[in-house]
Amino acid sequence: MSNAFRIMALAATLISTVSAYADTVAPALPTTTPSNTNLVAPYVAAKAYYLEEIESHQLLATLNPDDRVEPASLTKLMTAYLVFEALRNHKINLNQSVNVSEHAWRAPGSRMFIEPNKPVSVDELIHGMIIQSGNDATIALAETVAGSEDAFVSRMNATASRLGLSNTHFVNAAGLPDPQHYSTARDLAKLASSLMNDFPEYSSVFSIKEYRYNNITQPNRNRLLWIDPSVDGLKTGHTESAGYCLISSAKRGQRRILSVVLGTNSDKARTSESQKLLNWGFQTFESTLLFKQGSPVKILTAYKGSLHEVHAGFNHDVWITHPAGDSSHFHEILTTFQPIVAPVLQGQPVGKLEITYNGKTIESVPLVSLDAIPLGNAFTRAWDSIRLMIK
Repeated sequence: MSNAFRIMALAATLISTVSAYADTVAPALPTTTPSNTNLVAPYVAAKAYYLEEIESHQLLATLNPDDRVEPASLTKLMTAYLVFEALRNHKINLNQSVNVSEHAWRAPGSRMFIEPNKPVSVDELIHGMIIQSGNDATIALAETVAGSEDAFVSRMNATASRLGLSNTHFVNAAGLPDPQHYSTARDLAKLASSLMNDFPEYSSVFSIKEYRYNNITQPNRNRLLWIDPSVDGLKTGHTESAGYCLISSAKRGQRRILSVVLGTNSDKARTSESQKLLNWGFQTFESTLLFKQGSPVKILTAYKGSLHEVHAGFNHDVWITHPAGDSSHFHEILTTFQPIVAPVLQGQPVGKLEITYNGKTIESVPLVSLDAIPLGNAFTRAWDSIRLMIK
């Protein structure tokens, strides 16, 4: 049994247990890992938090992950998702000029200071929304993408459903307070992770420290950008009822960790508590790349095709996050779907990797065909039919 597989199963078991335990922790108490691991998450002065390893999508620690909270300007991450999607689909473009509506101009709260009758580009509005957290810029973008903020909000909720944000509902694009405008730490982590994974080409915007528009320079409210050089995003949020919130992303070496901290009592607290969580995650856990996307891990026999072998592997990098230095025992089962008969599509499931611990499956990863195999000629098909009958 390989050490890599041992690490993989142990980590999946541990993190699953950590998650189950953490979900029951009461506010004002630190989340801890099971006692036999000797791991204790730090105390975090927040209403809720969620700490996740991005590459492996594994939960490291959490507090009240499914409690409904007011997301405030963290809402703008969903607005950004839809704007980036519209850009990718060529519905809008970065240089497109936007006429500012009175509705956008009169938006309350934080502002970019756009003005009616003064056209502004989509690119400028994106910077104003993300860096300056401008509610006016956010509404202007929503109107540009969907025609109206109400129509845009419908798309926000549809996208939330598609991304699996089961405890999230939006009523506006900017995050203004409303009883029916809510999310959770778990959902916000999923949103942030999806945004980074789906639109990496726009990731640099979240790390810009300040932006100047209309002769007004405003700093990014994410103070970690000045404190920790590994931090490169993502977004702050604040209202009186939501408290001070921060979703932060940090990359050290090949590892990236995402922290969601909600409901602290000050700008300073959301910064220090987020830094505490990030440091703990990097210091306490390790991440290992087990299989690289597209690399063959097994060669299987194919029948009735123009090729007689199919290379099997994984359609994404397979990472595992585990406590530093830990290497407990477990079992792994690689199952293939036999016989494999052409035609075979690239990416078609041809098996699965299952990791078990104490007889219980804790992880299942599809094994897929890395090749496309069309049907062979008549002779090949007839001969392989005989081979299959004998087999």
